[in-house]
Amino acid sequence: MKTLIIDDEAKARRLLKVLVEENCKNVTEIHEASNLLDGIKIIKEIDPAIVFLDIEMPGHTGLEILDFIDRDEFNFEIIFTTAYSEYAINAIQLAALDYLLKPVRASKLKEAVEKASQFLGRSKVNKKIEELKKVFESQSFKKIGLPVKDGVEFIAFEDIIMMEADGMYTKISSKSKGELLISKPLKYFVEVLKTVPVFYKPHRSFLINLQHIQKYVKSDGGYIVMENNKSVSISKDKTDEFMAVMQNI
Repeated sequence: MKTLIIDDEAKARRLLKVLVEENCKNVTEIHEASNLLDGIKIIKEIDPAIVFLDIEMPGHTGLEILDFIDRDEFNFEIIFTTAYSEYAINAIQLAALDYLLKPVRASKLKEAVEKASQFLGRSKVNKKIEELKKVFESQSFKKIGLPVKDGVEFIAFEDIIMMEADGMYTKISSKSKGELLISKPLKYFVEVLKTVPVFYKPHRSFLINLQHIQKYVKSDGGYIVMENNKSVSISKDKTDEFMAVMQNI
């Protein structure tokens, strides 16, 4: 499997190359580029399976890769390498893209490469980057990328009614797509959506969109009825907090 590292820092490229050589035995070739345009040339020459792409580089940022590669040529997976802020990491997660935080850890690298290998050609990377670029340009989150069987489904926050834990999966109820079963635990979405104020966790098994609450019922210890007519429990220690949140909507 061929890989390409695009990063303007020589030290960062050397370190990542060593880590890939030591931890990713299915990688047969590792190529390097110090800027995006040189990286584009190498991509077209060698047709890599995985591209490790730094976001912040002089000249052209990693997100501008869409400006130089046609959709039909996007047959590789991207793993972002970044020393960026929490905001940027959150944006990358919402776009359902993988990333490695600098300095790169061997365990995280191995995990990211194994995951990318499984989704080669099926994860619609170009669509994910388009959404990520929109986030960086607008400085606001409006959608989340959900990994589904044939790639990724982007759903607007306002479209999501609620999320319910189902073991290591999460049931997501939406207005336009109905119910989706996503292969990520609820705690993943709780973490990724923690900066989006319309989402609230009233119980360990639920994450709800406050905009889609239909009513609050005081009987039976108190529970919420959502717009899809599903009932959501409220933990005893969350009742007062929930009432305070509702008053401030």
